[in-house]
Amino acid sequence: MSSFFSNYFFIFLAILAGMAMPTQAVINSRLATSIDSPILAAFISFAVGTIALFIYILLTGVPLSSIAAAKDAPLVAWVGGILGAFFVAVMVTIVPRIGVALTFSLAIAGQMLITLLIDHFGWLGVPEKPINLYRVFGAALITVGVVLIRKF
Repeated sequence: MSSFFSNYFFIFLAILAGMAMPTQAVINSRLATSIDSPILAAFISFAVGTIALFIYILLTGVPLSSIAAAKDAPLVAWVGGILGAFFVAVMVTIVPRIGVALTFSLAIAGQMLITLLIDHFGWLGVPEKPINLYRVFGAALITVGVVLIRKF
């Protein structure tokens, strides 16, 4: 029974994180307008996020000694920060031009495409989960949603 509730807790967290992404993009776009630079807005967003994470580490007692082990991480592990910076900078730039709904519809379509490929080929060390008709149909429905949001 406890795994039942913990699964719902994680589902709730995933939905909450998903809600945070477009909200963050709109807030960062407002910052970009204020300082007249989407790249500086993304930089400030990451700086504030870094400070927030550092405070969390201090408050919860996460051992800072584990940072030293990062030197042994594979090179690809360092790309995550670059991808995050790219994502935030692009969202800050695009939201004011095409709107929040279309921006995130396209982002979700891109996420579905790459997740299907990552799962199918087992890239980056994840277990292989072959593409099948149902998964392709799900991605197609998302694409239809993007078209409807764009059209209306």
